Amino acid sequence: MSSTPRFLQGAYRFTGTGLEKPAAVEGLESYTVPDGSRAQPVYFRGGNSTPEMVSVVLLRDGVPMRWFPIGASGSTHVPLRIVEDVEAPSTLELHVAAPDGLTGTIVVDLGLVEV
Repeated sequence: MSSTPRFLQGAYRFTGTGLEKPAAVEGLESYTVPDGSRAQPVYFRGGNSTPEMVSVVLLRDGVPMRWFPIGASGSTHVPLRIVEDVEAPSTLELHVAAPDGLTGTIVVDLGLVEV
């Protein structure tokens, strides 16, 4: 069985809309599992430039799947160890949950394997 690595990654500016209200991050692409395939999240790494805690939220088809809290001016690395398959045609997106009005930059790197 062959596999292909896929990534959602980059550095993005954001403005918080509340810790309980994850919001899309402008410019951060989504990933849709192609027909006949499945994807397996392998790891998440993220950084936060602000003096406040923020969370990056992994959504599957618009529903929160995983929350990754990132401390003030900190970073996190979470090996996901292929905890579940994401079947086609599901769409994965990363949103940010941050205190209302907080502005800053997040650096995200979500690694997936498409099989």
